[in-house]
Amino acid sequence: MACIAAFFDIDGTLYRNSLMIQHFKKLIKYEVIEPSEWYAHVKNTYSKWESRYGDFEEYLEELATVYIDALKGVNKEHIDFIASQVIKINGDKVYKYARSRIEWHKKRKHKVFFISGSPDFLVDKMGKKYGVTECKGSKYVVDKNNNFTGEIIRMWDSVNKQKTLDALVNKYSIKLDSSYSYGDTTGDISMLKMVRNPIAINPNKELLFYIKNDTELYEKIQIIVERKDIIYKLNANVQTID
Repeated sequence: MACIAAFFDIDGTLYRNSLMIQHFKKLIKYEVIEPSEWYAHVKNTYSKWESRYGDFEEYLEELATVYIDALKGVNKEHIDFIASQVIKINGDKVYKYARSRIEWHKKRKHKVFFISGSPDFLVDKMGKKYGVTECKGSKYVVDKNNNFTGEIIRMWDSVNKQKTLDALVNKYSIKLDSSYSYGDTTGDISMLKMVRNPIAINPNKELLFYIKNDTELYEKIQIIVERKDIIYKLNANVQTID
């Protein structure tokens, strides 16, 4: 039987930060990653982003490189424990609008999916917390001994997300002309374009510019900006000041 679905990105759309970043910090605390790795490879890019001179995506890519290399050879069971701590501490630090929309969809018996670039073992735990139908994250491959190999199957770009979305649409017979999606960056474009009701939550500048230049998306998308305790609903013709 065909059903209505809602597809949610996590980082920046539901969660107000990045699950991978928080896990990275915990791995330093638990001495899985040496603090020197942060200062040698990530701190400068992070400082530029924090002071709004740098780009968040550049910072995230640099951190991901160190993160993936650090996990190589580590047993997944040990990482799962640390991942559980991350969700326990950060799982409620989400945007009010996105959280309310998840509940709105669940009350209407819609299928709810988390599609995120964060590691699958973090995304799975976030999915269980919010009781979603199914979730997909970047797959971190393990060997026969359950140790990380250093190989990953990325889920933070639009192309790989599309493959996952297509599989879910077929599996659940989803009616795209009645479904919803929620995202915040260009990595979510395929997810936003494929449904009748796309919502951009706190979109970054690159995504907003894309929307303005894509007639199909421009005409149907709604933009939500949540700041402090106010939620703003905007049209795609919103003016920006650089």
